[in-house]
Amino acid sequence: MALQSHPASTPTVVSESTEISSGVYVEGVVAGLIGAAVIALWFFILDLYNGRPFYTPSVLGAALSLSGTARDSATAPISIESVLFYSWIHGLVFCVIGGLAAKLLSLAERDLHFGFGILLLFVIFEFGFVAAAMVFAELQALAWPAVLVGNLLAAGAMALYFRRHHPRLRISP
Repeated sequence: MALQSHPASTPTVVSESTEISSGVYVEGVVAGLIGAAVIALWFFILDLYNGRPFYTPSVLGAALSLSGTARDSATAPISIESVLFYSWIHGLVFCVIGGLAAKLLSLAERDLHFGFGILLLFVIFEFGFVAAAMVFAELQALAWPAVLVGNLLAAGAMALYFRRHHPRLRISP
């Protein structure tokens, strides 16, 4: 335990588990931001290749905001508001995923059997993202192979980050 004192207040006792827990969530947020940035960069490269930078987040942002521009996405102009809206939501979702993964990794450090849960979580999320891409396929903004590659790149980047912070972690089912 650590003792913290503040000049105008009484000393408070902070448990080590609270300190560790906050570090886990910070690690998760950073990993989530890394994953979000990697997948955003992947789709930016694909959009550049197709000659329409920021097309994908613009169409997805319009679809999420239900603004009506998603119906005619092939001819709709790129909306910076939709891009920023979608990027914000995308970042938040990845921070939650990163936090969940960080918490699972901290549990796996104490009990090796949580490793299977981590692998199962990855498979479920990957299936969910590919299924969502198939639903959004009618928007012509996402093709499921592009989503699969993007998610694998993001998962790989997040795994590298987590591996760097947990070098002694061993996972066994």
